[in-house]
Amino acid sequence: MKILAFDTCFDACSVCVARGAEVLASARERFETGHAERLVPMIDEVMARADVSFADLDRLAVTVGPGTFTGTRIGIAAARGLALTSGIATVGVSSLAVMAEGAARELGRRSESEDLVVVVDARRGEVYAQAFGKGGGEEASPPLLLPIAEAAQLGRSSAVLFVGSGAAAVAEAASQIGRGAKSQLPDLLPDATALAALAVGRAPAEAPLAPLYLRPPDAKPQVGKSIARASQ
Repeated sequence: MKILAFDTCFDACSVCVARGAEVLASARERFETGHAERLVPMIDEVMARADVSFADLDRLAVTVGPGTFTGTRIGIAAARGLALTSGIATVGVSSLAVMAEGAARELGRRSESEDLVVVVDARRGEVYAQAFGKGGGEEASPPLLLPIAEAAQLGRSSAVLFVGSGAAAVAEAASQIGRGAKSQLPDLLPDATALAALAVGRAPAEAPLAPLYLRPPDAKPQVGKSIARASQ
C-alpha cells in the first residue's frame, strides 16, 4: 500500500510518501505561517523524490486536528481536493495521536510502564490533550481541550509521561496531586512519517474529512453594529 501523508496542524508542515512501513521520501519544515503556500510544492517535491504518481497511491492521510484554525483547514482542504480529483480514499487521524506515535518512536517507549499523554499548549490556561496506554499505543481518551489541572489527571496509572509543549506545566500539576509524572519533548509536533505509519492500519473515511475543532474561533460575526453581518 502506497500512502501520501501530510500535516499542517501546528507550527510545521510535513509530507511523507510511504510504501507500507517503508518511507520512500519525506520532508518537514517548521514555521508559524506559510502552510498554504508551501504544502502543495512540498507534496510535489516529495512525490518526485519517491518516484510516485497519484495513480500509484492507495491512500491519502492527513491530520484533522486539533490545531490552529488556519493550519488545520489547509490540510483538510488539500486532502479533500486531492481525493475529489483523484478518487483516492482518505484517512484522517488526530494530530495528538500522530504526536504520540512520534514520541514513542523517538523515546523507544513501546515497552515502558508509563502511560503517555500528549499535551499541547492551547493558551488561556488550557491544553489540547489526549491520553494513550503504556508506550503510547492504545488511545485511552479522545482529543480534549482541558484546563491544566484536569489534564494532570489523565492516564490510567499513577506513573505518566507527558509530552508536547504543555508537558512541563501539566506534569507539575500532576506531581502536586501525588502522581509520578514526568515531562519530555516540549518541541514535539506531528510528523507525516508517523502519520503514514498509523494510516496503514486505519480504514478509509466513509464521509468527507472534517476539521476537529475543540474551541470556537476567536473571530465572531458582527452583532449589534450599524451593518450586521448577514446570516447564512
